[in-house]
Amino acid sequence: MALVPCQVLRAAILLSYCSILCNYKAIDMPAHQTYGGSWKFLTFIDLVIQAVFFGICVLTDLSSLLTKGNDSQEQERQLKKLISLRDWVMAVLAFPVGVFVVTMFWSIYIYDRELVYPKLLDNFIPAWLNHGMHTTVLPFVLIEMRTTHHQYPSRSCGLTAVCTFAVGYILWVCWIHHVTGVWVYPLLEHLSPGAKIIFFAAATVVMNVFYLVGEVLNNYIWDTPK
Repeated sequence: MALVPCQVLRAAILLSYCSILCNYKAIDMPAHQTYGGSWKFLTFIDLVIQAVFFGICVLTDLSSLLTKGNDSQEQERQLKKLISLRDWVMAVLAFPVGVFVVTMFWSIYIYDRELVYPKLLDNFIPAWLNHGMHTTVLPFVLIEMRTTHHQYPSRSCGLTAVCTFAVGYILWVCWIHHVTGVWVYPLLEHLSPGAKIIFFAAATVVMNVFYLVGEVLNNYIWDTPK
């Protein structure tokens, strides 16, 4: 795909995420006023990750245009750093976290929406915004993977980074429960302590699996053997 259409596409996706974030933050929900605010929800964290990632993509595209035909080695070096950052964020955050949020949300929603997205939220969050947070993330990140080749880090470094993120978020959720006595997600209220440990461990494993899926898919699309 040509560079200019890709630029327009990434800019449009970035603007859509900015719109989703602004509309979400403008909602006067009780949960936003409690400890942790919006940052206790993985969905919101993922939206920020996606917005930052596509912001880096747009910045990379602009830098590529500005340095095109320029013989400055310093500018070329800075561009390579930006591309490396873009690829790293895609590999260890944007793809695995984004796919995890979409698949886990809709899997639990179909089983029993009250466990993850109580019907009460329909009074605050319109359907289009719900899909913007929990559905379009997947096609957007797949479009990016299809249009741009991303250099994945070594598998050990990538999996370590994903595990660090997953464990960090789990500890954050546990800390919120310790402070407030309430679990971020209603699902956790129904699990025993042992079941919670299994659930958290399984979630971490699934996120690592999605990292591997992203790596394999990237290599398959761009025919780059690992």
